[in-house]
Amino acid sequence: MLEETVKSTIQDAARKLTGPKKRAFMAKVTADYFSGSARKAETHLGWNRNSVQLGLQERRFGITCLDHYQARGRKKTEAKLPRLATDIHALLEGDCQADPKLKTPFAYTKVSAQAVLVALVEKKGYTATELPCRQTMGSILNRLGYRLKKHKK
Repeated sequence: MLEETVKSTIQDAARKLTGPKKRAFMAKVTADYFSGSARKAETHLGWNRNSVQLGLQERRFGITCLDHYQARGRKKTEAKLPRLATDIHALLEGDCQADPKLKTPFAYTKVSAQAVLVALVEKKGYTATELPCRQTMGSILNRLGYRLKKHKK
């Protein structure tokens, strides 16, 4: 249907575009060369059929769909458990000390992430299944401004 040089030029152009511009380009090529068939565009050019169909619909109705990338992925544990941050602060309030040289705003603590998990279950009424693993708890503590000190042996 199309020559290989034309195919490679069209595919290269599509690779360089992103989002709505890419879909608009794909829809234009599909309408011009493949009679508006997303399946033919998928077969001949290797494009995602759903993206081509969305581009064709955007072109037909004149409405551009927005990509909501920040809503993708897993939500942070603090968003799932809103009172977790205040409970952690309440638990670690007495066990923290400031940086001796006052170069960083972090509070240093000798409590481990595993100890924080155990204390949340015992003292604050959380269940072990709703809390994250030890490594994630360490990341949460770092985000909240705590730095864990290694225990001296």
